[in-house]
This record gives sequence, structure tokens and C-alpha cells, in this order.
Amino acid sequence: MATFLFEAGLEEIPARMVAPAQAELARRVVDLLQRERLLGPDAEVKSYSTPRRLTVCLSAVFESQADVIEQLTGPSWSIAFKDGVPTGAAQAFAKKAGVEIGALTKLTNAKGEYVSATVKKPGRKAAEVLTELLPRELTALYWPKNMYWRAGKPERFVRPVKWLLALLDHAIVPVEFAGVHAANLTYGHRILHGGHAVTINHPSDYLAALEAAKVMPDPDARRHKIRKALDAVTRTVPGARWREDEPLVETVTHLTEWPQVVLGGFEPEYLSLPEEVLVTVMRDHQKYFAVEDAAGKLAPHFLAVLNTETDEQGLATIRHGNERVLRARFNDARFFWNFDQKIPLSERLELLKTVTFQKDLGSYHQKTEANLSLVTALAALLRERGIQFDHSALETATRLAKTDLTAELVKEFTELQGVVGGLYARAQGLGETAAQAIYWQYRPASSEDAIPPTVEGQLLGLADRFQTLTAMFALGLEPTGSKDPFALRRAANGVVKILADSALPLTFDDLLDASGELSPATRSSLTAFLRERVEFYLREARGIAYDVVNAVLAAGSADLPDAVARAEALSTVRDSADFAAISAAFKRSKNILRQAAEKLAFKEEIAATGVVEALLADPAEATLYRETRRLAPLVEELRSRREYGHALEQAATLRPHVDLFFDKVMVMAPEADLRQNRLALIAMVLASFSTIADFSEMVAPVKASSDAA
Repeated sequence: MATFLFEAGLEEIPARMVAPAQAELARRVVDLLQRERLLGPDAEVKSYSTPRRLTVCLSAVFESQADVIEQLTGPSWSIAFKDGVPTGAAQAFAKKAGVEIGALTKLTNAKGEYVSATVKKPGRKAAEVLTELLPRELTALYWPKNMYWRAGKPERFVRPVKWLLALLDHAIVPVEFAGVHAANLTYGHRILHGGHAVTINHPSDYLAALEAAKVMPDPDARRHKIRKALDAVTRTVPGARWREDEPLVETVTHLTEWPQVVLGGFEPEYLSLPEEVLVTVMRDHQKYFAVEDAAGKLAPHFLAVLNTETDEQGLATIRHGNERVLRARFNDARFFWNFDQKIPLSERLELLKTVTFQKDLGSYHQKTEANLSLVTALAALLRERGIQFDHSALETATRLAKTDLTAELVKEFTELQGVVGGLYARAQGLGETAAQAIYWQYRPASSEDAIPPTVEGQLLGLADRFQTLTAMFALGLEPTGSKDPFALRRAANGVVKILADSALPLTFDDLLDASGELSPATRSSLTAFLRERVEFYLREARGIAYDVVNAVLAAGSADLPDAVARAEALSTVRDSADFAAISAAFKRSKNILRQAAEKLAFKEEIAATGVVEALLADPAEATLYRETRRLAPLVEELRSRREYGHALEQAATLRPHVDLFFDKVMVMAPEADLRQNRLALIAMVLASFSTIADFSEMVAPVKASSDAA
């Protein structure tokens, strides 16, 4: 067995695209080798990346495929041989199979007698397979944005390919992509190694050779080095610590090949600006880490991660340059902050008439009016349901929520949209409640974000997102496939998370009803879209298994906190033997009822209330009926109190009675009255215990017994 090393060298890849591409390349190469029977069972897979390279290294690669013995089937024997003499059909088949006529044999199967040939298909060399197929895997890599860089050539990639390294042990694999031919060469750090070529004689030399050329190919090693350097450099400031920011750590990891950290400072006078503004300038625009004091307050320092290595004199020069750039950015921010205060938010509302929301939906002024209409309707619902909130602050926040779009600070630092509005509202004395609602209006931006902490903020966030959804869907602009130009999936995810994580007693139907007149088609499309987003939330944000999600949503998802609670309860009991068995029985019952509906026009919703006790002839069915009548009220009482765990445990106690029923009773009895009554019984059982979840959707590991029917 051999070790295969492959590296694609590129111009600098955008940091956000590096890690997904690294993982996908490794997966594709592994799949390719497995598919071609070239990867041993004990293969070790390692992948690396820097801004200029994607690498995968696999051990236990077979140098060639094993030969394969195949039995080929040809025409029928009667056509291939007439009176024992081979016909043209036999000769053609033998030629195709690469065997002599005399090697053909007779194969008898259920369809008849056919000509057969046993052939040996020799395995191909690994280098030959990789040379042919690996370029296809490179071409298939997904990139959010691709580019052409060779005139008249078809290949597209995230950045121009500069070199390829492909080794199977010591041998170069002659892979070619985009006019670049693989060799045993890679390249070191642009500055610290002068960008010179580095010869790799064997895959085992790869890491050490690049380390010597001032490149750390392993992103985990770079990440660890960056964190240690951040800690070490920050300790030079008494009582200080760098502000933890995992996404920024990830970004600088994929921006560097040989990282070093430098500490810089800025004048304390800039701390008079809001912390959110200072951190955004440092983080989003300069990729600097903020530093805070022991009390958690921002300190007049920052940390920059460099993609180089230098001495103290060099660091001093770099520090001075970074401080100068940051000072200019802070001056801009301070100027815009002071300039914006000359026009209060209340006077900016009229300016929104000149800011387009969407060409067919008008301006942000019109968007604000639509938001206000929806907020007013939802606020009325909440008051009816006993929820306390500041209606005046909510109205103020809704009217002024978008006005910071006209502020110079937001135009310069678009990441601060909403945040700036909240800060300006506080500075202008509009009240903390309104300021908080404006500040939090765009949260959550992801499943990891917290929802707005106040009812006013939650209502504003819901109304803003839901109004956008209804308006866009009414125009037929719903997302299709991977295309979502208006970020409607993100908007819907925010709606779902706010409803799921808050105490707001609102359902999707409440939101739809409050949105005014919607066509049946729009309402149907939006309902399906929201259900899809609920599935996504439960699976991705809550980590709930797909079959549990399906089971819970089949029983209803209008009350999202309730759906989450049911899903979590179901997850805790799903692996118990009793529950798995009763899930299988429910699935079986549903199948029987479906078949009866198709063949006998059986109506489940009517029959579920029509069990005739006198017709329960078999003791097993009488017992199931009696136990269902006894357990159903108890389960329903527990369900009404949202004690779903206890309710599911009680439902699972029905298992022995269900098992006995299916073992002893023929559901599809020849007597029409018995058959109808037994169908009604299992319909009653399903209806009685499916209000928490549709257990038939569960993938149960326990195998159900065969149906006596």
C-alpha cells in the first residue's frame, strides 16, 4: 500500500471559503478512492489548508485495483445457438466479452436459459485512475463564487490554480487541471521564503518541508498558535484579556500561513464612542481583536494577527501602521456619530421615502407603515391574551426602526444597522424600552444568536420579518433551490426562533391572520415554507432526529414552544423497547387503515368514534378497547399540562395489549361488521394517542410481528 498526497495551490482564497472547501476536497478524494476500490479499510485521512492551498493526504491506498471476476449475461440460448451451432448473436456476445465461443456457458434463471460468459476484468493502476478522475472532483468543488481566468477555457474555480502536487509514495501522479500539470513541488511563504518552490520527495516529508518554508499547513495548529500568541501578548498589559471571538479566530486562521500577533493601542479619548462602534471598526473592518480590562470594559488596545514573522523593530513599524489606520477609522466613526446627532431619528422618518426597500414594494417609509400595521394587530392579540408591554414604546420603536438607514454612520459601517438606531434612540432620550427594541430588531441573525430580550423587541422583530415574508411571497419571490436573493430563509428562521424561544402566545396562523388579505395560494406557500423552517430549526438548532421531528410536526406545529417540548420529550423515550414496539404497531395500524380506505372506502375519522363494544368478540380486542378507554383520558390530562414525558410513558404501557391484539386478531375479517369494528378500534387507538406525535413516523428498531390479516 502507498500514501497519496494531493495539493492544489491557488491565489489567495477568501477566508470564509477555505474550511468548507478543505472538508469537501477530502470527502471527494476519499469517495473517489473507495468507489474505485483503491482505499484500504485502515486508511488514515488528513486534510490541510492555508489561504493558498488545499491538501489531502491518505494512507493505505492500493497501488492498483484488484482484478474482478464478472459473469456476463447475453442473449437467450435458443437465439445464440441453433441446433448446437453458434449463431451471429453468440459470436457477437463472445467478441464483446473477449472470450472464445467455446467458453460460453448456459445460464438458467427464472426468465429462462441464456448465454453466459465468465470474464476477468484486470484492475487499473491507482495513478491511472487518479489521473483520469481527480480533475473531475476538483471541477465539482462547490464555491459560492467562481471565476474564469484563462481566455476561451471552460474551467471555473474560486481563484486561479497556480500549481498541483500529486504523489503516490515517491511517484508523481500526472494529474492535470486548468493547464497546470502536477509535480512534486509546493511553495513556501510568499515573503518569509520568497515564494520559492519546495521539493516533496514523499508524502511523509510534506509537513516538515513546509514548516521549514514558513508555512503551517494544518489549520488546527495555526489556530492553536494564534490563541497562545493572543494570550501571551495580552499578558503584557496588566489586568487585560483579549475578548473571546471564535468567529474572528476562525477568520484569521484562514487568512494566515505563518501567524504572529502584535499588540497595538489607541487614544483613550475614543472610548467615549459606544463600544459597539469601536468593536465593529476593529473586528469587521480591520480583523483586530478587542482587549478588555478586568471589569470587562473595553481597553485602549487591540491585537492584530499578522501573516508574517519579524523582529521587535519590524513589529514596531507594523504596530505604528495599524494604529494609524485604526485611528483614521475611529476619527471617521466619531465624525459620523456627531454629525448624525444633528438630525433626530424622528426627523429622519421622512427621509426613508427616498430609500428603496424593493422596487415593487416601494420605499422603507412604506415598509415602516406596513410593519406598524402588523405590529398593531399583533399587539391587540397580546393584550387580549394578558401579555403586558409598553405599547407606546413599541409604536415609537416600529416607526423609527429603519431611520438609521439614513445615518452616515450606518452608510459607512453597514454592520451597525439597527444597533446605531438603538444607540441614537437612547442618546436622544426616546426611552430605554424603545431603544432596546430598535437595537435588537435584527437579532437573531443566526440560530446561535439570542432573541430580543423584551416583548417590544420580539414583536418588532417578528413584524418586520413576517411583513417581508408575506410581501415577497405575494409577489412570487419565494426562495427556489439554493437561490434566496432576499434572505427570506434567514427571515423565516428568525420568526421561528423568536416564537420558539420567547413566551409570546402567538402562532403562525395568528401572524398570517394579522397580515391582512392574503391569497389562498400565498398563504399555502408561506405555510409550507414556515413548516420547512420549523423542521430546520428542530433538526439543526435543537439537534433533534429527523423522525422525531416528522412525528411531532405531524401532530401540529402551530404552538412552537409546545412543539419543541414535545420533540424533546419524544427524544428521551424513543429508544426504549416499549416505545419502539408501539411505534412500529402504530405504523402498521396506519398502513392497514390506508389500505382499507383505498380498497373499502373506509373513513377513519368517522370510524374512530364508532366502535361497537358488543362486537368485540376476541378477548384481545376487548382488552385493547378497555385499556385505550382507560389510558386515553390520563394521557390527555398529562398532555394538557404539557407533561409530555409522563404522557409518553403512559402511552407506551399500551404495548402488550397492542401486541396481543395483532397476534390474536384478524383485522381484515371476512365478516363485514367485525372487519369494520376492528378497523374502527385501531383508528380509535391512533386518534387517542397521536396528539403529542404521530408515532407511525418513528423509525423503530424493533421489528413488528406479521399481520394476521
